This record gives sequence, C-alpha cells and structure tokens, in this order.
Amino acid sequence: MADSLAAAQGEENEPEKEGKERRMEGGSESRGSKETSEVTETLGFYDKKKAQKDKKRSLSDLSLARFMGAELTRGYFLEHNEAKYTERRERVYTCLRIPKELEKLMLFGFFLCLDAFLYVFTLLPLRVLLALVHLLTLPCCGLSGSPLLQPAQVCDVLKGVIVVLCYVMMSYVDYSMMYHLIRGQSVIKLYIIYNMLEVADRLFSSFGQDILDALYWTATEPKEKKRAHIGVVPHFLMAVLYVFLHAILIMVQATTLNVAFNSHNKSLLTIMMSNNFVEIKGSVFKKFEKNNLFQMSNSDIKERFTNYVLLLIVCLRNMEQFSWNPDHLWVLFPDVVMVIASEVTVDVVKHAFITKFNDITADVYWEYRASLAFDLVSSRQKNAYTDYSDSVSRRMGFIPLPLALLLIRVVTSSVKIQGSLSFMCVLLFYLGMISLKVLNSIVLLGTSCVFVKEANMEEKLFQSPPSAASSRSNSRAHRPTHTTPPGEPIVEDGVVSSASVTCQPTNHQQESPASTLPTSQSDDHFLTTPDGEDGDKDISAATGEEGEGLKHRNPAPKKDLLEIDRFTICGNRID
Repeated sequence: MADSLAAAQGEENEPEKEGKERRMEGGSESRGSKETSEVTETLGFYDKKKAQKDKKRSLSDLSLARFMGAELTRGYFLEHNEAKYTERRERVYTCLRIPKELEKLMLFGFFLCLDAFLYVFTLLPLRVLLALVHLLTLPCCGLSGSPLLQPAQVCDVLKGVIVVLCYVMMSYVDYSMMYHLIRGQSVIKLYIIYNMLEVADRLFSSFGQDILDALYWTATEPKEKKRAHIGVVPHFLMAVLYVFLHAILIMVQATTLNVAFNSHNKSLLTIMMSNNFVEIKGSVFKKFEKNNLFQMSNSDIKERFTNYVLLLIVCLRNMEQFSWNPDHLWVLFPDVVMVIASEVTVDVVKHAFITKFNDITADVYWEYRASLAFDLVSSRQKNAYTDYSDSVSRRMGFIPLPLALLLIRVVTSSVKIQGSLSFMCVLLFYLGMISLKVLNSIVLLGTSCVFVKEANMEEKLFQSPPSAASSRSNSRAHRPTHTTPPGEPIVEDGVVSSASVTCQPTNHQQESPASTLPTSQSDDHFLTTPDGEDGDKDISAATGEEGEGLKHRNPAPKKDLLEIDRFTICGNRID
C-alpha cells in the first residue's frame, strides 16, 4: 500500500520536473540568441566599416596612370592553347604553298591538253592516211574474212571526215561580218553574251564527248547483219552537227574577246576580266571533298588552255589587220598579260580558300598529278581500251576537235600561201609541230612514269580492262569491297576512267565469280576519299557470314579518284 502511494507521488512529480527543465532550457536559449544577435550586429557593424574603408581606398586608387600601367604590363600565355594556334599556323602555311602546288598541276595539265591538241594536227592526219592506204590495198592482199579496218582505224577515219566536213561548212561563215555585228552591240549586252557563251561551252563539252563516243561504238561494235551499219549514219550526222555548232560557239566567244581588245576605253575587257572574280564567290563558300576539288582543278586546266588558244586567235586576227606589223604585237601585249594574270590570280585565290575552309592539305595536288599521270601511262599500254585524246577529254572535259577546227579556219584565212617557198615553209612548220608533239609526248610519258612509281600505282597498270559487255550498273556493283582468296590475284574494276570505245577488247578471260568481289589492297590509299555510294552496300549483304566478318577488319569502301565520272566536269557540277 505504502509502495503504491510513493509510486503515484513520484509520477506526479515527474511532469513538474520536466516543465522546470523546459523553462530553464528556454531561458538559456533566449539568452544565447540574444548574445549571438549582439555578436552578429557587432560583426556587421565592423564589416560595414571595413567595406566603407576599402571603398574609399579603391576610389582613391583609381587613376589614369594606374590604368595605363595595368594595360601596358598586362600579359597572357599563348602556350595555354597550343593546339589552336598550331592549327592556325598550318593553315597559313597551306595557303602559302597552294600557288606553287597548284601551278605545278596546272603546268602538267596544260601540257597534257597541248599533247592532245597537237595530236589533231600532226598524228591524226598520218593515221587517217595510213588507214586509207590500208583500205585501198586490201583487195590486192586478198585477205578474205578479215575486217576492212581495225576499230582504231575506223575511229581515226571518222575523226578525219568530221574535221574535213566541218571545215567546209566553216568556210561559209564570214568572220568579218560576225565581228562588226558583235561590235555594234552595247557593252552590257556583250557582257551578258560572253557569260552565256561560257555556260553554253560547258554544256556543249559535257554532251559532246557522249555524242562522239556513241558514234565510235556504233561504228565499231560487232554486227550480225549488214543492215545494222545503217545506224552509223544518224550518229555521224549528229557528231558533225555538234562539232560545227561548238566551233561556231567558240568563234563567237573569240570574236567577243577581240572586240574587247579593240575597244577604245577597254571597259568591256575590264568587265569581262572582273567576271572571273565572281567565280570566287560561287565556289569558295561551298563544301568540297577531294574528289570535288579534283573535278574543279581539271575544269580550271581546261578553261586556262582554252583561253590561251582564244588569245592566240585574237592575236592572229589583229596582226592580220595590221599587215603583220611586229610593233602592233607590243600594243596587244599588256591586254594579254592582264587576261592571263586575272585568270591565274582567280585560280590561286579560289583554291587557297577552298583548301583552307575544308581542311585540305596542299599535298592533294600532287595526288591529282599522279592520277592524271596514271591515265597517260595506261593509255600507252598494249591492252589500252581508250585513245589518249579521249582520255584527256573525259578527264578534263577538253574536246580538241572544235577548237582545232576553229584554229585551222583562222590560220587559213589569215595566212595566204602562194608560191613554192610558201609551201616549203608550211612543210617545215608541219615537221616542227610533229617534232614538238613527239618531244612533248616523251617528256610527259617519262614524268608520268615517275609520278606513278612514286604513288605506288604500278600494280594497277597490269590489270586487265573490264569486258565490253559490262554495263554501268555492273561496274558499280563490282567495285572493290571484299578480299579475294589468298591464291588469286587482286583485280580491281574501274580503276581507269570510264572506258572509251576507240578499240575493241581482245580475248579477255572471263572472270570468276570470286574475282568479281576484289579488295582494294593497293598502297595508293591517298587517292581515295570517304565518298561511298549506295551500290556498295548491296554486295556486302550477298556474301554471307564471311563478308560480315571481313567488314569489321577492312575499312569502308572508298571512291577512287580514277573512278570519277568525267562527263560532269565540263559543267563544273559539284555533286
């Protein structure tokens, strides 16, 4: 009983004790908060005083002399961003190397065009003469069952007949009437006409090589019936019409340039030369890959060579009007230099900024020279399936027939041949042209062999050309994407530019199905850029598990510079 009472009193006293403790704690907390608030106020007071003192001191330190001293002694460290500045310096070095490397390519391409151009004047007439002699002496030989002419001879005869017919048609065109008709137009109208002529020339060149190749193949393809030879006639008429119209177009272009040379204030010539700088605006700020730049470089080579021939025609016409007075040549010399200098300047500036904006090194122009050299060396082999002039036409868009026809027309109308001495001079001049052609060909062939050897492209020279039955779609499907068995040789399809049909392929062995999927294991990987096509993806799915295993080990297929379609170069079309 006593225990229960004591326990009840203890329970009653416990809440009272807890209340007292809480009150004591509350009092201590209130006192602590008051003390901390007082300390905070004291510190804040001192901080404000310190800030005011610092503010007064900083205001007193602000002076023009102190500011100038800080600006003059301020330093920074470029090595903290070394990669950025190193890249900027390399871009400057690349821009400085572009003129030298570009002019090397232009010089090599100029002599390639000159070789194809001289071929029309020197070796083509001799080849046509030999073909006609062979055709006339064939009945005496009694070779029954053999074709009358070889495919290459047929193409040569067709070229010769086209040149003769177009020259006869060009003789009815009055150059003087055309000159005075163009001279009577206003300056702005002539400027527009000249621009239209440049565009038309590119379009004609782009379609012209197709017309000529179609004629050559139609005339030389195997035919079962004799009636099939009638199909050559429309192709031949189309080729004659094309060469004639293209020659007229270039004549109008040369006449417009001649009018600009003979204008009194030279305003038309200045406007025409300033038109070249518009080309910089249209090409510099576009994205370019190596293949696109290769196409543009070939187009620039062709354009520069054509301008040189046009300047030669203008000089010949002007010298004829002044009775071949040598003093008048010095009058034309400044204008000729201005035209050439503007062309070179525009090309250098354009290529320098294109390589700068697209991070392309200057060494790419050496690769382009190696690719052009490969075309030349491959066209000299026994198994070549294209003529060299056709190879240059397809690669650069340069078709020598219309330009050569116009030059023959201008020379024959400007130079009068009378007497035996004149014929002797013509004969000596012709022999000199043959000597120049042979010398140029020898030097070009030797230089090209050096370029091909340095580029490690000798293996491609010994590969057999694709069969005549292979179509364009098959050539795309058979591009190198996979490896061949170890015991089989590596064969690549389409390493040379699209084949011309100046001669038929002879007795090529049928390739096995395994060899239609070769690998690209040559050492000239620098000639490729990562531009794949959709046609390359279809082959990888058809090879099964082996192809999937090899796909991880081999890089993606790349588009070789030697496989670029040349027919779009003339229009300067960038895909």
